[in-house]
Formats: sequence, C-alpha cells, structure tokens
Amino acid sequence: MKCYNITKSGTVNFPGNNFIKGIIMLKIEHLTKVYAGGKVAVSDLSLSISPGEIFGFIGHNGAGKTTTIRCMVGVLPYDEGRIQIGSFDQRTDPLACKQITAYIPDNPAIYDYLTGIQYLKFICDVYKIPEGERSHRINRYAEDFEIKSELSKLISSYSHGMKQKLCIIGALIRDPKLLVLDEPFVGLDPKASHKLKLHMRELCSNGGAIFFSTHVLPVAETLCNRVGIIKDGKLVLCGTMDEVRGNTSLENVFLELIDE
Repeated sequence: MKCYNITKSGTVNFPGNNFIKGIIMLKIEHLTKVYAGGKVAVSDLSLSISPGEIFGFIGHNGAGKTTTIRCMVGVLPYDEGRIQIGSFDQRTDPLACKQITAYIPDNPAIYDYLTGIQYLKFICDVYKIPEGERSHRINRYAEDFEIKSELSKLISSYSHGMKQKLCIIGALIRDPKLLVLDEPFVGLDPKASHKLKLHMRELCSNGGAIFFSTHVLPVAETLCNRVGIIKDGKLVLCGTMDEVRGNTSLENVFLELIDE
C-alpha cells in the first residue's frame, strides 16, 4: 500500500474566513490506541488543525475514525502519543480541553427523562452561559433547526433526527473553539444539513475550528479546507482539498486508496 505524506498548508477562503496561520487549535502527535486483545485501532497518527479550518476525516467502517475522535475529546484513554487542544494537553488538563471543545457523537445518547429545553438549560448551567445570552442563543438555533415547538416535550419522544438537532444546538450554544462531529449529517433532513453547514462556516469565520468524520464525500469536497484519509488505523493521506484530489475527485482518490 502506498503511503502519502502531504504537509503543505492551506485553506479555502470562505467569506469572512479568519484563518490564522501559525496558530494550532488541535495537534495530535503519534496517537496510538490498542484495544484489549491486541487490536490496534489507531497507529502513530499525527495531524494538526488551525483556527478557521474545517477538517474532514474520511475512512471506511472500522478504519479508526471514531476511536480517534473519542481519544481526542477525552472519552477514551490512549496508549501512546499526545493530544493538544489550544494550549492544553488532553492528558494533563482534560477539563480545560473540554471547556473549549464541543463533541457531537454519531449516536446521540442524551437524557430521555428531560425535556429538550431542560437539556439545553442544563448545558448552559454547566458552561455558565448568562441568562440573557442563553435565551438568545437557544431561540436562534432552535428556530434555525425548526425544533422550537418540540423543546417542551420529553427527549424520549424525539426521533433520531430530532435528537441529533438537539445535540447540535447544545454544542453551538456553547460557542466552542473546537467543534468535533462524528458523522454529523446522518439522520438530518436536507434543510437541517444546510443550516449545519452554514453554522460550521460561521464558527470558523469567528476563529474556531472543526474536525468532523463523514462518509458523504461530496459534502467533504465542498465544505472542507483540508481532509485526511485513514485506513486500518493509519493516516495515509492528508492535505488541502486541491492537494488530495489533484485532477480527479475525492471519491476516486478515496476508492483508489481503499482498494490498494
């Protein structure tokens, strides 16, 4: 199997993009995660993301995407390597990392016995969002994702897509510096997907950064500044969108790498 190593930096200039060269929002160095029984899920993975970037993380099922993300956000311990978010180390200062990071998993597991508004107010309490500001943010995002009328209902009555929207709102109201999403477009209707893309770009234009995994390659191709392709736990290709796809499409590059 060929192993590509593209290190040249770059970004797509979305309107209002405040990409800041030389400053790192996320830095992963030589990450290795081995599960019980000796299965190596992630092997010696290194990458970095700067403010203003949307980074797409692509790979087949079982390639190591979700494991990498869970290590990144502090859900899983890892065996080797270092993860830095902003100026904080994930091992030595995990609370500080969590304060500036919002994570949306692929399968939203939230409190079924709360109503939607109770859940969002709980998030605001945890992150100390002032009363006036929290009302403004909740109303804004609830209207954008067309879920405002459902916030008084128990989360147990929500569909998967509604739970996904609630998790997205819970992440966005925190105004995180780093937004990490695992397959965020699964379960969303087209209008909600469009709104999420707009908010992702807005967050980055305000100096934040986004790391998300996806199987939807056309979305990655139009949305991302940079992409990385992981195969069997190893990062085999990483660079700007133009560098990765060359004169072909992202789908062709991905299929070629997976078939090798």
